Amino acid sequence: MKKMLIKNIGILATAEGRQARRGAEQGKIRLYKNAWILLEDDEIAEIGTGKYQYQNDFDGEVLDAEGRLVTPGLVDAHTHLVFGGWRQNELGLKMHGVSYLEILANGGGILSTVENTREASLEELMDKAEKALDEMLKFGTTTCEAKSGYGLNLEHELKQLKVVRELNRRHPIDLISTFLGAHAIPVDYKKEREEFIRQICEDMIPIIAEEKLAQFCDVFCETGVFTVEEARRILETGKKYGLIPKIHADEIEAIGGSQLAGNIGAISAEHLIVCPLEGIEQMAKGGTIACLLPATSFYLGANYAPAREMIQRGVPVAMATDFNPGSCPCLNLQLVINLGCLKYRMTPEEVLTAVTLNAAAAIGVADRIGTIEIGKKGDLIIWEAPDLDYICYRLGSDLVRNVVKAGKKIR
Repeated sequence: MKKMLIKNIGILATAEGRQARRGAEQGKIRLYKNAWILLEDDEIAEIGTGKYQYQNDFDGEVLDAEGRLVTPGLVDAHTHLVFGGWRQNELGLKMHGVSYLEILANGGGILSTVENTREASLEELMDKAEKALDEMLKFGTTTCEAKSGYGLNLEHELKQLKVVRELNRRHPIDLISTFLGAHAIPVDYKKEREEFIRQICEDMIPIIAEEKLAQFCDVFCETGVFTVEEARRILETGKKYGLIPKIHADEIEAIGGSQLAGNIGAISAEHLIVCPLEGIEQMAKGGTIACLLPATSFYLGANYAPAREMIQRGVPVAMATDFNPGSCPCLNLQLVINLGCLKYRMTPEEVLTAVTLNAAAAIGVADRIGTIEIGKKGDLIIWEAPDLDYICYRLGSDLVRNVVKAGKKIR
């Protein structure tokens, strides 16, 4: 059995539990001072304070935190990890006042990335995504959700999801797959959208479920993309085949996506920049987690989701990067932590829960990651920080000192 002792932890800060925290509970975390953690193989075996009683003759690896802060590994619950090309040319267009929907209507946006993704080989997509994961790991991300959605046909959606499956096998970061075939209407189906939706429901979803290439099914429910009823049809089909529903909702216009999320019991609704009160109430009733993406609002110069109202009304809030080539080319959850405090007005304790336990719950893995508790996976961060406030307060610096993934020191 492989063992690791992390000693001399100044403060160990963690949420607790195996399901999302909501309301006042989201801001309740446990603090251990002068702590230690014993890892056995890939799991947390013991947690204590003071000096570990067998420290002098410990026969495993010892990692000295030297009085620093330790938290759970960060969980990025919303990314578009696998894609071809970049879209830096769109930045200038946006600075000239061109909206995203206008860019999309002219063949840019998602459709540009679709073309590049279709042209890229599986190996090219693999290499590019692996480099992105390496960067995420340095910033403290130890688990990551990855959506498809840049293939928009069976062949290339399968290609994206196979990249995710292979990277999950060979990269230290654990990857969770989401099928997002309903990310946009392809150019060649603009006048045949019903046929494209039929293909998603009758051709893509059954094969993806049979090959176990995804755990979740997502839809971009937005003006000019998929309507509420179209999203309902796709997500209900996914549920029939065992794919848990997620939904991109209320990012640009509130057309009812957040209400749909609560009505069908979606595990998460994502973006929610313009989420109305009715949507918040329906998500609270349906147990849906709000997965908020503040770096996207920052990058686009958009409004920020009503996080405080969501917390006050009992919706669990998670946060993620939304890494993608168009609206948020950001891999750094540390920036998301900063923005959670500065723009959502969330407390450091609420923010920690949002990027660990609640993020893990939003991708269905809170039973094994997201907190530092006995029996959970040994995913931990040692920070160049004395306390939790410090990592929320500092802006623009990489504050990760060490990353421990599944009981193994990675950085």
